[in-house]
Amino acid sequence: MKLFNSVVQFFEKMFYDPIWYHHMVSILLLPTSLLYATGMLIRRKVAKRKRYAVPIISVGNLVIGGSGKTPLVIALADALINKKITIISRGYGRQSSGMVEVSRDGEVICGVGQSGDEAMLMALSLPEASIIVSEDRALAIELAIDQGAELVILDDGFNRVEIEKFEILLEPVLLANFMPLPSGPFREFAFSKKYADMMLRDGADFERVVSFENLQNRMLLVTAIADPKRLDPYLPEGIIKKVYLKDHAYFDKSKLEELLQKNRADSLLVTGKDLVKIEDYDLPISKMKLKLRLKDSIIPQIEAYIKGKR
Repeated sequence: MKLFNSVVQFFEKMFYDPIWYHHMVSILLLPTSLLYATGMLIRRKVAKRKRYAVPIISVGNLVIGGSGKTPLVIALADALINKKITIISRGYGRQSSGMVEVSRDGEVICGVGQSGDEAMLMALSLPEASIIVSEDRALAIELAIDQGAELVILDDGFNRVEIEKFEILLEPVLLANFMPLPSGPFREFAFSKKYADMMLRDGADFERVVSFENLQNRMLLVTAIADPKRLDPYLPEGIIKKVYLKDHAYFDKSKLEELLQKNRADSLLVTGKDLVKIEDYDLPISKMKLKLRLKDSIIPQIEAYIKGKR
């Protein structure tokens, strides 16, 4: 496990903050990257898209890891609240497999181990929506339709090329490494963004609104998100140490207690995605809350698509 975590950290560094020797590894992996990305492009070109009885909105990105997909899905569902919405996610990091209903019309019906952290965060943030996690998105869409969904939102659905949908793509921030996997963080060639119906850019099409609860004088930042350094511009004063776990990792209560005691910290500062996994631990928690404020023109464009699909 220690070796695995070291490998993950190496690649995360190579993808998001590379130094000279990372570029050497990236070049060595380039033939595999080109083969992989070409295969993804061919798949996109030849795929036959299935049309469903309800409009489907997809929120995706071109790079692996965090880019704001989950808060964007929440913001869209909040804005389209007059529709009966089902959100379908892969459920990354969950301790289950197959199709699992996380919430039904706002009622949470499983635990975070079955749902995964992001799906549970959406379920708790959207008291009227339904959330389903499934590797098989088509199967989940059929269930959503059977349950009366008027609109389906696919979380991380850009590469689900077999489904007809309105593609919203988050434009990645400027990266030092723009190569496809495994040389870089891109899931497809960067020019694949031309297949999106709507491109949204951080700072132009939406802004991040960060707030905090229960700030303390001495806080440990403990988080299990991809590229955790992206939190740095928003962090408050009082952070005495930063502890990073791999994306979607679960927390050990005894280790968190040990960290608090060893560092004489008053609380753990966590994101909403982290909190859903530790809120039952009875530990002192400071919470970092993130919401997206969307540009006024975005929702009318989506509503026009929905109206046109009726």
